[in-house]
Amino acid sequence: MRARHGGRDPVRLRRYLHALCLNTAGVAEARTLYENAGVNRKTALAYDRLLANLLVADEVPAWWTNRLKRLIQMPKRYIIDPGVVGAVLRVDVPGVRRDGDLLGRVLDTFVMAQLRVEATVCQTEPSLYHLRTEQGRHEVDIIVEYAGGNVFGFEIKASSGPGLKDTKHLQWLRDELGDRFIGGAILHSGPRLYPLADRIVAAPICSLWT
Repeated sequence: MRARHGGRDPVRLRRYLHALCLNTAGVAEARTLYENAGVNRKTALAYDRLLANLLVADEVPAWWTNRLKRLIQMPKRYIIDPGVVGAVLRVDVPGVRRDGDLLGRVLDTFVMAQLRVEATVCQTEPSLYHLRTEQGRHEVDIIVEYAGGNVFGFEIKASSGPGLKDTKHLQWLRDELGDRFIGGAILHSGPRLYPLADRIVAAPICSLWT
């Protein structure tokens, strides 16, 4: 009798969690997720509440300002612990490295996990967002907004040596916001910190701890 109730069916819950893991660090329509998991909207909403309460999944809201046009308002969904992604998808480190899309999602999820913790203990109490325009013309993986409206942008790249071309979205944001843009960083898997453009640097992911 219990297996027929969506909220008590571990098989359905696992399928839904699997869909979330595949789409971690992504902006996915809710319908896409629950249809891929084979559950209905009501059940998906119950699972979302459950996973949020258990600190398994989280949503990062879309950043908005009236200075920019055509910004989408859908949240970005994250699995809070990137280790859960590997366990649910049953993929090891070599498997993640072979899948470029999954590697990018795992790195983004890892960075967000670190920033989420740092933001809660930061005296300036910054808020975390993501930014994407309609049709994905411009996208910034993580926006950190401080009191007063100043912002810092992060892009995460699964490479060891990002170049100037990788800064196009951050440069667009800088030019649109002017003085409100206090800086941006391309976080990468390499060891070097170096400048790329005005107020934009390339920095190793490990610099989050320094």
